[in-house]
Amino acid sequence: MGVLHLLLLTLSLATISTAHNITEILSPFPEYSQYNTYLSQTKLSDEINSRDTITVLVLNNAAISIFATKQSPLSVIKTVLSLHVLLDYFDAAKLHQISAGTAMSTTLYQTTGDAQGHLGFVNITVLKGGKVGFCSAAAPSGSAPNSTYVKEVKKIPYHISVVEISEPILAPGILDAPSGSALNISALLETAGCKSFAALIEETGVLKIYQTAASKGLTVFAPSDGAFKAQHVPDLSLLKNAELVSLLQYHALARYAPKGTLKTTKGPIDTMATNGVGKYDLTVTTAGDEVTLGTGYTSSRIASIVIDSTPVVIYTVDSLLLPMELYGRAPAGSPATSPSQSPSTSPSQSPSPVVSANAPSPVIAAAPSVLSPPAPPSESPNGSPDGAPVGSPAQAEDSKSGSAVVGVKAPALFKAVLTVSVAVIVSVFLS
Repeated sequence: MGVLHLLLLTLSLATISTAHNITEILSPFPEYSQYNTYLSQTKLSDEINSRDTITVLVLNNAAISIFATKQSPLSVIKTVLSLHVLLDYFDAAKLHQISAGTAMSTTLYQTTGDAQGHLGFVNITVLKGGKVGFCSAAAPSGSAPNSTYVKEVKKIPYHISVVEISEPILAPGILDAPSGSALNISALLETAGCKSFAALIEETGVLKIYQTAASKGLTVFAPSDGAFKAQHVPDLSLLKNAELVSLLQYHALARYAPKGTLKTTKGPIDTMATNGVGKYDLTVTTAGDEVTLGTGYTSSRIASIVIDSTPVVIYTVDSLLLPMELYGRAPAGSPATSPSQSPSTSPSQSPSPVVSANAPSPVIAAAPSVLSPPAPPSESPNGSPDGAPVGSPAQAEDSKSGSAVVGVKAPALFKAVLTVSVAVIVSVFLS
């Protein structure tokens, strides 16, 4: 028992030692207050906190004021600051002891998929006099570093290092990134292979809801065209217009939630469909860098990032997100997407068999020694949807539209069932 306690204590201490919160690290330093504010507004703080072995190159308030002067949108500020987060550990000692005097480090900007060529990398160079310089790896060959090491701010050895540098690191064209308000959501979705989803949000008017939210914060989980063709996808044409709108709103959040934020999310999250009647929430699970969304009925993996331009982020997902409010909870032990029809069309008790009025009355033969149960019909009755049980609400709806099915009179049916039951009892008794 003592060994188990020691093991648990060791694991707890390891967890505490590796966990870090960048905004808490910078909060005691008023000279970095604006930098810290930008990290929170752009949600870069969540991405930094979700990673281990990382270096943050911070700027004091004077150095970062260039963005306020130019009135740069948050999308541009996020891109620039992403270049200041190195996916490696560099404390003061390691920076001054770089082998060969130079190194190229991968930045957080490289992970977005938007960095072309060497835009997502930073060159670190040991200069004469022991200084350390920083510049974009995409800068013209032979360019002198435009920023230099100032001091070490904070470090948790081999997990996070916070270092102040003198000037922002700027890559060519990085200040020209488009702002979220200028995004063409439909065009982006179509280009990303989500044409079916784009068509639905346009036809239902949900696109306007998305566009209205985009100025303050919008996250979209767009199913790919392949997701609509999956084997067990329900027929969306059976939904009422209000239900279809709720389904499409369920695929979006009225806030900016980049991947780093999703990875640090705890508990259910509200969607644009959430209201007083239904929760319409999602759960998030993470395995490494992979993020999966759960509805309680289905789950879907985030496949790619279409665009991350603060305050808008659009993802593609592998399958449709089907809310429990419309499709119920998946049966225990069954695949999440197995039902081909809404659970509401599957009665808890099977209805009585319905026999056509034109069918001849059942003829009861003499009881053999062993009676076999009657074989099920080889195909669905005319007018009923595939897989819908006879007598289900789906067939009842068909009966209203002209495919009427009339049952045999109760006394005749009762007599037939009673006769078969007696024959079975006698057969069992004799055997």
